[in-house]
Amino acid sequence: MLVPMTATLTRPVDQLNRLVAGVRDTMDAHADWSQTARLVADQLRVHLPGADVLTPEQRLGTPDRAAGHTLHVEPDGTFSIIAVVWRPGQVTRIHDHTTWCVFGVIQGVEHEDVFDADLNLIGHSDGFVGDVNGFAPPGDIHRVHNTGEEIAISIHIYGTDVTRIGSSVRRYYD
Repeated sequence: MLVPMTATLTRPVDQLNRLVAGVRDTMDAHADWSQTARLVADQLRVHLPGADVLTPEQRLGTPDRAAGHTLHVEPDGTFSIIAVVWRPGQVTRIHDHTTWCVFGVIQGVEHEDVFDADLNLIGHSDGFVGDVNGFAPPGDIHRVHNTGEEIAISIHIYGTDVTRIGSSVRRYYD
């Protein structure tokens, strides 16, 4: 089911509908998780919406943690699209995921630290507006934070219905 259009949200809704259609087409390939993450990342690069996919109020985030806003859940549960709003300094705990994930930055800068199974830091990167990345378990242990001075917003696409399972996180690490 595509997002219904309203007169005030036509452009962002059109962007989101094109992204949903592209991801839906990708899911029809029935590829393994790693290949699916690559194919979905290609769709997100082409159809990355702007920050106006959220309302001005949603773009403010919350003071205590990164705020997630569900943009779409595929009716059969094969994928979810979530916008995450990060205020400066907000950070996740080190974690891994239950499924593949693809994310693209639409505002600000997101910093990602990547860890091996022994929780050794093995890489890091800064994601700027337009950057898209993705991964599939195993090898998906990471931490994300907003190291910038402005609010960061990213679009996350997960290979499950995160509204049903509550989160895409499988485990947190200390």
